[in-house]
Amino acid sequence: MGAGLLWAGQGAIMTSYPPVTHKSTYISIFWSIFNLGGVIGGLIPFILNYHRTQAASVNDGTYIAFMCFMSAGMVLSLAILPPSRIVRDNGSRATAVTYPSVSAEGIEILKLFANWKMLLIIPAASRSNFFYSYQFNNVNGILFNLRTKGLNNVFYWGAQMIGSLAIGYLLDFSFRSRRKRGLIGISVITVLGTAIWAGGLANQLRYTDGKWPNKLDFKDSGSSYAGPFALYFSYGLLDAMFQSLWYWVIGALADDSETLSRYSGFYKGVQSAGAAVAWQVDEHKTPLVWQLIVNWVLTTVSNPLLALLVMMAVNDDESAARGKGVEGKEPEPEPEDIWRQNFKIAMEFYLF
Repeated sequence: MGAGLLWAGQGAIMTSYPPVTHKSTYISIFWSIFNLGGVIGGLIPFILNYHRTQAASVNDGTYIAFMCFMSAGMVLSLAILPPSRIVRDNGSRATAVTYPSVSAEGIEILKLFANWKMLLIIPAASRSNFFYSYQFNNVNGILFNLRTKGLNNVFYWGAQMIGSLAIGYLLDFSFRSRRKRGLIGISVITVLGTAIWAGGLANQLRYTDGKWPNKLDFKDSGSSYAGPFALYFSYGLLDAMFQSLWYWVIGALADDSETLSRYSGFYKGVQSAGAAVAWQVDEHKTPLVWQLIVNWVLTTVSNPLLALLVMMAVNDDESAARGKGVEGKEPEPEPEDIWRQNFKIAMEFYLF
């Protein structure tokens, strides 16, 4: 429950505080700092268990270190400014949040389940953490010994830092058209995702029964370690690129903190529901090949829906995306966007 509150608030801040033209850059900065925690989280068990190659679990010091870092993060969060005090580099301000009654907010949240934009988000949101149980338990957990698992996680989360920075540059600076940047980002992730999951399938076919008797060690296993390590590293790279892209899309759907807090909460809620299902799939000993195939299919299906959302809902006029045009007036729709408006009307009518 604490994580739910944390991620909804974090998502609203990350998507509404930055300038419209640099949202992906700020998302990448967040994702890099966030995954630096994962790097440290991998280093701690690696260092503390370096000489315990046969141990089945980490020692008490690992948990104590985790609690120290979490406590430090709690104190640092007190320095976060509210939206009303945020002034961006271009002089604009983040929108202040108005607090409706509980019943009114509940109604607004329920409306999200009839919002065509949020419905297009559901497949990707549900798969965005779905693969963790497979990757953590059935790749890193089965193939490697204890200390090597910790080292692998250092590079897994380090790969996320690299991936988020790469996709962040692409989404903010690669093309003049914001919609084109989004579509190019989706294309890159689709190609990479296909290649990485294909490599994962080739690796998975080597232990379809879920058993790997001779655990791989980064020092002793030689070339046998390189392939599975590269695959696990690539999984982390793809995860960061996909999730950074999704936050960019959410941030492009609106600019006010109130709306984006609901969108972020919806995304994280669906994401957590998908993860809950995934852990139960693994708990019930579903064949590992089928777990991989499900993850691959969910990835493949969600990308076209994401492309559709970008084409229909992401505004190419970044000044208009701030919510007001020149002299505080609502921006007029461009003639070429009429078909998009008609599609939205049809979708809303159909869903209603």
